[in-house]
Amino acid sequence: MTEPKQAENMEAIPQRPRLNRLFRLQWEDAQQAYVLLYPEGMVKLNISAAEILKRCDGTRTVDTLVNEIEQAFAKTGLRDQIEGMLRASFDNDWIQ
Repeated sequence: MTEPKQAENMEAIPQRPRLNRLFRLQWEDAQQAYVLLYPEGMVKLNISAAEILKRCDGTRTVDTLVNEIEQAFAKTGLRDQIEGMLRASFDNDWIQ
């Protein structure tokens, strides 16, 4: 897996995030969860992380993604958590 970006490299979260081509998001029956696969291994995702990353297709804006997630979970006020997940995903090169 690639090294996380350094804190001083605080690039903005992409406005239309998309999954990095080196990673693949898929359901894994053995894990009973979505996983993010990459050449050196995999990351098991919780439900909300998977729902966020499933929407990182390069067509949705962050605002659209937030609205869709809030509707999917029937909850408002999730922007900070969603942006936090996007930031962590960007820092780990999962999204571009």
